[in-house]
Amino acid sequence: MANPDIDIEQIRQLILDAAQNRFITYGYGKTTMVEIAQDSSMSAANLYRYFENKQDIAAACVERCMATSSQRIRDAIRNPRLSAAQKLHAFVLEAYRYNLEMNKNQPKISELVEYVCQERHAMIYEKIEARIALLAEILSYGNQTGEFNVDDVVATGRHVYASITLFDVPVFLHLFDAEEFESLIRGVVDLLLAGLRKR
Repeated sequence: MANPDIDIEQIRQLILDAAQNRFITYGYGKTTMVEIAQDSSMSAANLYRYFENKQDIAAACVERCMATSSQRIRDAIRNPRLSAAQKLHAFVLEAYRYNLEMNKNQPKISELVEYVCQERHAMIYEKIEARIALLAEILSYGNQTGEFNVDDVVATGRHVYASITLFDVPVFLHLFDAEEFESLIRGVVDLLLAGLRKR
């Protein structure tokens, strides 16, 4: 007998796929629950069995994007061939490049991000804490290899993240071109590394 919970989750993911496709084509503001339901091959009434409103669907779509971004960063920094310094560079570059890729391929995704920033603050804080945890992992590794001398890796990770937020927030992508951004990343990370080695 099939597990009904698996079926429900599969349906939710199909709905999110349909919604995200519509969001990135027409934008968040111009998408309705009726259209999402039609794209999901179900009635609007049935759609409400899985999500209370469009806002919840949008939040779930952004959450999936955040999870993908975190996984890509995690994969990049856990490359065993990298030093701690290289891991920090990889962290910032991967965060920036994921946002750049999303903005290029799905430019209307910024409407979803804007909604989450304004209405779902808890999701933003969760993303920040996840990023800090990954940075703390890099700092701990650097302590183990002798590259860094950091007493409190979580507090320092928080400070490091505050220093690199420019590269991890999609709204800033239009400030500079890719070459300038990557030059800034190298400069900022090198400056951070100099401080981490002197602590």
